[in-house]
Amino acid sequence: MLLVQLEGFVAVAAHGNVTRAARDLGISQPALTTRVRTLEHELGVALLARGPRGVRLTDEGRALLPYAERVVGAAGEAARVVSRVRGGAAGVLDIGAAPSVGTYVLPGVLQQFRQRHPAVEINVRTGHSEEILEMVLRDRVHVGVVRALRHPNIEATPLYEDELALVVNRAHPFAGRGDIRIEEIAEQQLILFDRASSYHDLTSTFIREAGVRPRGVMELDNIDAAKKMVEHGLGVALLPRTAITEELASGVMRSVVIRDAAPLRRQIIVIRRADAGAPSPTLASFLETLSARTL
Repeated sequence: MLLVQLEGFVAVAAHGNVTRAARDLGISQPALTTRVRTLEHELGVALLARGPRGVRLTDEGRALLPYAERVVGAAGEAARVVSRVRGGAAGVLDIGAAPSVGTYVLPGVLQQFRQRHPAVEINVRTGHSEEILEMVLRDRVHVGVVRALRHPNIEATPLYEDELALVVNRAHPFAGRGDIRIEEIAEQQLILFDRASSYHDLTSTFIREAGVRPRGVMELDNIDAAKKMVEHGLGVALLPRTAITEELASGVMRSVVIRDAAPLRRQIIVIRRADAGAPSPTLASFLETLSARTL
């Protein structure tokens, strides 16, 4: 049985008259009669009892009606949902993000995005960049926001550069100076975080190549733990600026320039499958919001 046949049957049942039902559906009376009779033929029963004053449902017709109404209603709702998704008003958005992005950048982006698209279902998964890459390749997320990496099956778009800033407690001797020489870090307890992250590699390589040997090293498992150590004056750390905006603004931490070293930066990119095609309106709106927020 076809949807148009069920729509025709439901309309005739509602109006009790084929002519009025046909007018409501915007088709001719003979066309509607053909649809209903074809449905009856397929089911092998009479659904309507026809008389001079209109039609009424047979026992079989009354049994079919609630099911037909559900099918027609579901089809209408499906069409409305698809239309809303096409217009970017609804749908599902699956996002993968590296930990620092998911913690310090994505919340503000999603808050702004949700204000514009309150009906969109948002799912977020975090992991190291290589894990997010695998999620993108396996279609577990629509888009990933990760450090710069390459793969032949992804399409990558640069988003922003996250600078690593040397930060200290506001009472630290460096805080009142504004800048230091790199060798002065040798006098300090250095705080590193997340050995599996590219930030750890970037910082370790920077210190090693500068020939600096810190007085001691703390290795913690996340950025927030590293921030707490710095706040309590237990050492200095090179932390992503996106992760310390609140602390710098409140004065809890101070940023210190290393005057004889180039700034450390890590590029953040957006990745999608190369064969994903044009983004849906919902995804396009998210990407626009993300890009505007991180400029």
